[in-house]
Amino acid sequence: MDKIRAMITGVQGYVPEYRLTNKELESLVETNDEWIVSRTGIKERRILKGENQGTSVMGAAAVKGLLEKTGTDPMDIELIICATVTPDMPFPAAANLIADQVGAKKSYSFDVSAACSGFLYALQLGSQFIQSGTHKKVIVVGADKMSAIVDYQDRTTCILFGDGAGAVLLEPTTEELGVMDAILKADGAGAPYLHMKAGGSRKPATAETLAAREHFAYQEGSTVFKFAVTNMAEVSAEVMERNNLTGDDIAWLVPHQANKRIIDATANRMGIGSSKVMMNIERYGNTTAGTIPLCLWEYESQLKKGDNLILAAFGGGFTWGSIYLKWGYDPK
Repeated sequence: MDKIRAMITGVQGYVPEYRLTNKELESLVETNDEWIVSRTGIKERRILKGENQGTSVMGAAAVKGLLEKTGTDPMDIELIICATVTPDMPFPAAANLIADQVGAKKSYSFDVSAACSGFLYALQLGSQFIQSGTHKKVIVVGADKMSAIVDYQDRTTCILFGDGAGAVLLEPTTEELGVMDAILKADGAGAPYLHMKAGGSRKPATAETLAAREHFAYQEGSTVFKFAVTNMAEVSAEVMERNNLTGDDIAWLVPHQANKRIIDATANRMGIGSSKVMMNIERYGNTTAGTIPLCLWEYESQLKKGDNLILAAFGGGFTWGSIYLKWGYDPK
C-alpha cells in the first residue's frame, strides 16, 4: 500500500491595511529608522485596528481566501488548527471562532500555542491527521495580533512585532510530496527570557499587574538572540542531514521572520545563499505564528512542484524546529 503524505494544496495570507512605519515609532519611543533596520531588517509592520478585532478576524480572512482560491466547500473541511499566542479570548479557541466565521460547520477545531514555532507545530500535527488516513481536508492557520500584547513604551520589543495571518490546506497524496520530515523541540527552561509576566493562572490580572505593565510580551533580547541563532540553524541543518540534503538540493529556506541576522545565520549554517531565502520581514516584522505561512503565500508564484523547502522557526518557551517539505504544485 502506498504511503499517504500530507501535501499543501493551497496557501493564503492576510495582513491588515494599517502600516506602522519606523518613522511613526520614532514619535512613540526613543529610536530611529537606521537603528531598527540595521539590527532587525524591519521597515514597517501591519497593525489590526478597530474595536472587537481579534486574531480570529485575520485568521478567518486568510481561510476564506484559501477556500475561494482552492475551490473548497467550507462544509468539506474536517479540522481547523490555529497556531496563536494571541487568541481573541482565553476560550473558546481562535480556531473555533475562525471555523464559525468561514462556515466550516462540520469541522472541529482547536488552538496550538508554541509562540513563533506555532505554525510548524500545527503543520506537523495537521499532517499526522492526514497521514493516519482519518482526514482528507485539514486547514492549518498561523495568526497573531501581536500589537495587543506589545508595550509601545518598550523600544526593545515594540519595533519587532506586527499583526498578520496565513493558512494552508492539507490534503492526502501518495506521491513523494508534502511534509517529508520534521524535528520539533522545546525547553521550558527558556521561559524566563521570553514570556508574559501576568494574565495567566499563576498570576491573574489585578490592578497591580496592570499598573506594573505585566500584560505585555517580555524578552531578554540578547539571550533570546543567542539561543535562536544557535538552535534554529542547528535544527535546520539536522533535518537536512537526516534526509541526505545539501544546500544545492534546497530550493527555498522558509525561516521565521524574527530578525534578519538570525535568518542570515541560519542560511549560512545550511549552506544556502540569500537568493534562496524567503524574506518579508522588512514589510511585516515578526507576526509570530503568521510569518512562515505569509512567506509561502507571497512566494507561491515562484514555487514549483517538487521543490525542496526547509521551514525553520524559534520561539518563546523556548520552542524551535524545522520541517522538510516538498512543494505539491506548480504556479497557478
